[in-house]
Amino acid sequence: MLKAAIVLLLLATLVSLFSGLFFLVRDEGRGSRVVNSLSVRVSLTALTVALIAWGFYSGQLASHVTW
Repeated sequence: MLKAAIVLLLLATLVSLFSGLFFLVRDEGRGSRVVNSLSVRVSLTALTVALIAWGFYSGQLASHVTW
């Protein structure tokens, strides 16, 4: 369940990234929609990092790195 939530948040971050690109090209940087898209993207990324940290802390995620 946690992994699915992380994947969904990453997909939402990608959607926000491309919507910001679309607004930048469409509005030529004059509107506030690019800034709103950036704030949504930063919030989604912070939530994703928090979920990953919580997953490692709770033991639901584990690193299998051999080094």
